[in-house]
Amino acid sequence: MFDTFTLNTDGGARGNPGPSAIGCVIKNSSGEVVKQFKEYIGIATNNVSEYSALIKGLSIALELDISSLSCFLDSELVVKQVNGLYKVKDENLKLLHSEVTILKSKFKQISFNHVRREANSLADKLVNEALDSHG
Repeated sequence: MFDTFTLNTDGGARGNPGPSAIGCVIKNSSGEVVKQFKEYIGIATNNVSEYSALIKGLSIALELDISSLSCFLDSELVVKQVNGLYKVKDENLKLLHSEVTILKSKFKQISFNHVRREANSLADKLVNEALDSHG
């Protein structure tokens, strides 16, 4: 049996498109934070920011040799696209979606779940910190 870690990601833009940032939080099965990440990513849309956060979070999880991961995002669109329930029509999102598809194939077990914004508060806080520190 292997430990299942959780990954909360969030991406945000002030304006759409506008100044954007990403935030990721990885916790172990005991709920302890093992890694946090935040970064200003330039001008992007909300959806590009959400995908970028997920890609970064999955990459960090792989660097930490995590093989079982439950992902939580407050972007219903991204969750439904990644789970194959919605088609990806936007050209920019198609590239990001295929990057997620490649990354998710590297996990033994992975799930993508939609949560309300309140349940994603630490990742959201990291996004806002990155935006605020960029000015």
